[in-house]
Amino acid sequence: MSRFRQTKKSVREILASREWESRLEELNQWAPGQLVGPLFSLRLDKDQDVRWRTARAFGLVAKRMADAGMEKARVLMRTFMWYMNEESGNLGWGVPEAMAEAMVQDERLADEFASILASYIFCDDECDGNYLDHPELRRGVFWALGRLSQERPKYVRPHARFLVAALSDADASNRGLAAWTLGILQYEEAREALGMLTEDAGQLQLFRNGQVEDCTVGGLAFEAMQRME
Repeated sequence: MSRFRQTKKSVREILASREWESRLEELNQWAPGQLVGPLFSLRLDKDQDVRWRTARAFGLVAKRMADAGMEKARVLMRTFMWYMNEESGNLGWGVPEAMAEAMVQDERLADEFASILASYIFCDDECDGNYLDHPELRRGVFWALGRLSQERPKYVRPHARFLVAALSDADASNRGLAAWTLGILQYEEAREALGMLTEDAGQLQLFRNGQVEDCTVGGLAFEAMQRME
């Protein structure tokens, strides 16, 4: 078995275990560069839990890279960005989630790349051409902004108006994730728009607190409003 396949198998075993969070430190047995390829593969795993946990692992890898020398971490973030562009053939599944976890782990990365992450959900007069037309790919970005808001809200708040605009997105997951993020930010300017969504029965799944939850848009909008009280 090749080193890549063996590493991927071992990493997957860690991420698939019930004790995955306590076992993440086991990833330190590999050099960060050895983990990048297997993790890019595992972000497409058939197991939903493994896919989400892969994003967390990517964040830890990015942190180790940044601590060793920022340029290697920047290369990883630029690789993420390439996966998000049209030339990659829409290979961006799981990538914004990994970008967010990297920025959660290292503020230097958040300072450099948070605005790029946000640019995937909006296109206005200052649009730089990053807007994702694919609604399902945008879901990953909305979740990523929510995750980043939990730990480093100051990097998401400047883009909150685009989250408010997303409350009218045709995709229920995007509406719900935007509402969730606005609640985390306690963005008062969104209160009226959130109030109009409390009866929205659109369904979505949300990964938080280490597990996937079944939610409704209305439930997340109501929760967001409660956080503002």
